[in-house]
Amino acid sequence: MDDTTRQEWTLEDGTAAERLDRVLARLASDLSRSRLQALIREGQVTVDDAPVLDPGRKVGAGARIALQVPPPVAAEPQGEAMDLVIVYEDDDLIVIDKPAGLVVHPAAGHESGTLVNALIAHCGESLSGIGGVKRPGIVHRLDKDTTGLLVVAKNDLAHQGLAEQFADHGRTGPLERLYQALVWGVPERRRGTVEAALARSQHNREKIAIVSDDNERGRYAITHYALLEALPSGNPIASLVQCELETGRTHQIRVHMAHIGHPLLGDSVYGSGFKTKANRLSEPQQDALKALNRQALHAAVLGFEHPRTGEFLRFESPIPADLALLLETLRA
Repeated sequence: MDDTTRQEWTLEDGTAAERLDRVLARLASDLSRSRLQALIREGQVTVDDAPVLDPGRKVGAGARIALQVPPPVAAEPQGEAMDLVIVYEDDDLIVIDKPAGLVVHPAAGHESGTLVNALIAHCGESLSGIGGVKRPGIVHRLDKDTTGLLVVAKNDLAHQGLAEQFADHGRTGPLERLYQALVWGVPERRRGTVEAALARSQHNREKIAIVSDDNERGRYAITHYALLEALPSGNPIASLVQCELETGRTHQIRVHMAHIGHPLLGDSVYGSGFKTKANRLSEPQQDALKALNRQALHAAVLGFEHPRTGEFLRFESPIPADLALLLETLRA
């Protein structure tokens, strides 16, 4: 039996032309905008009886819009028992303190051993199916080698509520996401904002690149940073900075900080041009950097409104041992 649901609307006279995904976000408010964008790209939306695959297509007065929503797909990945650092859990959601090296969801080259596999084993059938076959319950991601706080939805209500907050990125809502990073050099300004569109590099598909604002592939991205400490204090070669996301793009902090000349320590993808900087470090500092063997980035604070109760929940994660060791040696 097909449990696909279908909804139809006709836009009223006088309706201003606007992006299709924005219009649908108002009409189908029970679904997140990211989910609606995915449905559009999957061919589940028609305008005037013709399929539209571009979420940015402008629609206006008189347009007939139809949306088909297939039933949530059961998660295919198998559960794998793993030790998880669970910061908080209730019937709706679970907050994890992710270690370095843990991939969030299955992908090419990482079909098992991911956070999703661990969550399926831990949560059983309760995970939300809205995220799709490969990503049950996943509302946001952290890179494989980024540590810190991550929230996962355990049912569809929680997934929709959390997804809306993450889509807003705290501009008008309560979401709070703060990262701590060690970067090369010292920013000239103690506080600043990096505003630069991002897109998948056409030369290296593993990398994200800065593109011009008028590039149709680019996705609007903003990172706010604040200098916490210059390291070492007398003759600084690096800095501890705090970054706050106003958008959430792949590798955003790593690319934006490299763009302003301050790539993350240990970032082999975006900081390779700063390898000679490591020669200025003392032997213990070099040893600590080699031991880190990853980008020096940690998701330290996560705050959001509980999607069922409305209570604001805020969590803090201490800097992990490998990053703390590097920080202490840089202070010496």
